[in-house]
Amino acid sequence: MAGTNDTVADDDALYVLTAALLTPAQFPSLLGDDYPAACAAFALEPYAEGYGLVLGQDGGGARWTVVVEDVSLVAVAIAAWDCGMEYDLSPDDRSVVCALPGWPLPVAVSAPGVAAPHDPLPDPEAEGTDPTPLAPPDTDSWGPAQRRMGADEIAHQWAAWREQLDGDPVFGAPAGAEAGSVSRSDAGTGTGAEAGSDARAVAEAGSEPRADTGTDVRAGATAEEPAGETPSGAHPGVRRALAEARGYLDAPPPPGRVRSSFAPGEARMLRADGPGWSLVARTDDIAFILLDEEPGEVLPVGRGTELPGLLKALDALAVRPA
Repeated sequence: MAGTNDTVADDDALYVLTAALLTPAQFPSLLGDDYPAACAAFALEPYAEGYGLVLGQDGGGARWTVVVEDVSLVAVAIAAWDCGMEYDLSPDDRSVVCALPGWPLPVAVSAPGVAAPHDPLPDPEAEGTDPTPLAPPDTDSWGPAQRRMGADEIAHQWAAWREQLDGDPVFGAPAGAEAGSVSRSDAGTGTGAEAGSDARAVAEAGSEPRADTGTDVRAGATAEEPAGETPSGAHPGVRRALAEARGYLDAPPPPGRVRSSFAPGEARMLRADGPGWSLVARTDDIAFILLDEEPGEVLPVGRGTELPGLLKALDALAVRPA
């Protein structure tokens, strides 16, 4: 394999552009609701150790995704790149599981010195049995992949999304903030959140979507009611999602269906998915729910009396990055 700084094309080389982890705790959400579903997109067995995904171009410019067993090497490369450091990701050939045509994720860069990214031509000796090239989902439509991508965006830009509910009497101020004030340190970092706008103002103004996946906070979602009661004022899809999330406590879901990651303070960021819904929440704050039947809508759920216990219990069964 070769880095992107090579300028002379080598037909046998893979010019690495980016990489991703495919493990129970970390996998591209657009691939599925859980780790086994994400593995199924590549016809892989969902081994607990996971895989690394290396995306690049060959000497002719064709897109390829190489699946490797050396998860640690891929994780180190991703960490280095995230810190702005150079890292030559060159997995040993013995760790390669398979090479699949296409890219399952959107990639905005290309390798210098080779043709523009394109799907490889079919192998004439394969007699039509070549696998269909991988491709990212269509961002112009709304579906399960876009719903999960929207939830990921909220998790990555929590402060900016949470700010839209600042001052709302139902949802209150975020954890750790004084009433009526929210830190704006993350505002304007890709969500398009406007300073001082709450959910009701956003809905009434008919403002532009807040994320590339077309999501926007919806006004009027109701906080949970006292323990033992159903939030009758909430969207029925929200009630269904919360009920199914509670069901995970009695019947643990497939690995990766509930994931927990770092959040400021002593909190954790939770991501949970189910048939037709995605939940993102901080264990010390509220939750947001996205639904397949509500394209582009983000439905907030207040803490009430039940949500804190539910989030704590989900965090206890969630898988976490090593």
